[in-house]
Amino acid sequence: MFARMPKKSDNSRYYDVLGVSKSASADELKKAYRKAAIKNHPDKGGDPEKFKEISQAYEVLSDPEKRDLYDQYGEDALKEGMGGGGASHNPFDIFESFFGTGGGGSFGGSVRGGRRQRRGEDVVHQLKVTLEDLYNGTSKKLSLSRNVICSKCKGKGSKTGASSRCAGCSGSGMKVVIRQLGPNMIQQMQHVCPECRGSGETISEKDKCGQCRGQKVVQDKKLLEVHVEKGMQNGQKITFQGEADESPDLQTGDIVFVLQLKEHPKFKRKGDDLFVEHTLTLTEALCGFQFPLTHLDNRQLLIKSSPGEIIKPGQFKAINDEGMPHYQRPFIKGRLYMHFTVEFPESNTLTPEQQKVLETVLPPRPSSQMTDMELGECEETTLHDVNIEDEMKRKQQQQQQEAYDEDEEAGGGPRVQCAQQ
Repeated sequence: MFARMPKKSDNSRYYDVLGVSKSASADELKKAYRKAAIKNHPDKGGDPEKFKEISQAYEVLSDPEKRDLYDQYGEDALKEGMGGGGASHNPFDIFESFFGTGGGGSFGGSVRGGRRQRRGEDVVHQLKVTLEDLYNGTSKKLSLSRNVICSKCKGKGSKTGASSRCAGCSGSGMKVVIRQLGPNMIQQMQHVCPECRGSGETISEKDKCGQCRGQKVVQDKKLLEVHVEKGMQNGQKITFQGEADESPDLQTGDIVFVLQLKEHPKFKRKGDDLFVEHTLTLTEALCGFQFPLTHLDNRQLLIKSSPGEIIKPGQFKAINDEGMPHYQRPFIKGRLYMHFTVEFPESNTLTPEQQKVLETVLPPRPSSQMTDMELGECEETTLHDVNIEDEMKRKQQQQQQEAYDEDEEAGGGPRVQCAQQ
């Protein structure tokens, strides 16, 4: 005997959960559930309660009798068990029946209930970006080719939907090859069946779909807009879920863009800090300097020393809040470090008058503690200009030649010498 008819209650929540109108068709409900369920699945980092709510909504609205009851009397009628319309206690059962994935197992292909979830491969692309792109943020529109399920045969590959089990792999989609490696030793290898391409079924030539020619998928162009946010790092990934190649037998994989930073001619990045190399003349290092620096957003920064400040070779100076913006907190920035080198004059000598002028402003030279007698006992030397790299190369070549000559002498064989001209 049926329970008493409940009062009418809210009958729009389930539609709102799936994001569809009350007049949505069965196909629209399927599409909305597929999108919401994949996005909110716990194994993909979604909210378990939200996933449960989505599954309950689809379970009710996909059943004509339950949907009619819900449209008239809302959730109260379902809770009282009218028409057997109570919501399922296990949302993974609904997910399994819809996707055929083996229940609430992981999206990564784990086994549950004796079946393995099959997922298509992700498509990975390198996206080249400049340091300016990562500092200011940017958007790039990219057109990509991908496989989509054939709209004419709905992914069946045939005109009638009929197919037969592949004789090459007996319907398994895989072939096993055994090789004899030696006595009592064999090697077993498994690979995708070339006849059915892993589908486990074949379609007769006459029955193949005229659009996809039995392949079940066709090529399509996909325009994606990739948003590079301020402060992103080299190697960081931007993922478009479910946008890779489609297949009627697989859950669609993701398209993944990996940021690849081009080297900047002036700025170097380390974390959220920026580094700039700058060369000062000796005059600038001793007497002060100022120069403009064009930043990554085209602002002109005036870099200058403090009055009376002396800059030493190899010294670092920092400017706060002019480094890279923090990822997802772009209003916070790191530091901009200036690394100074000091360039000495090309002339190697000073006149006695110039030396006297410099000695009046520079710190005094360390006084010599040597007596005249001690100086007289010292041998005078002369300093020569050298290129140390050339010197090292010359010595290395000389050592190699000497080692070769020693080997020739140890061998006792005749030595060939060049004839004197």
